[in-house]
Amino acid sequence: MQIKEKMENDVAVLTLKGDLLGEPDTSKVKDKIHSLVGDDVKKVVIDLGGVNYLNSSGLGTLIAALTTTRNAGGDLRLARVGDKVKNLFVITQLVKVFDTYETVERALSSFKTKP
Repeated sequence: MQIKEKMENDVAVLTLKGDLLGEPDTSKVKDKIHSLVGDDVKKVVIDLGGVNYLNSSGLGTLIAALTTTRNAGGDLRLARVGDKVKNLFVITQLVKVFDTYETVERALSSFKTKP
């Protein structure tokens, strides 16, 4: 799992590449989120365009990331969710929990329109 971090104003964009199927990949993502929140970065976009496969550990990691950012007073958005991952979100009803966007740009602009 590769994680690229880029700051766009006060929003961190994390681009994931690889599969999110358990250790050590899930801890890399969790550690990155905790590090950002620790640095007072509370708005995060996770770009899933490079993630083909996700299992229950991966879903748990994304839910934990969402919880961490919201508990810190921020929020998390998902961008470029692939069809396989999107199907998993529909089956698990997580489409109702996560804000997902077709592009990173749309996810970024959603932070400007929502408080």
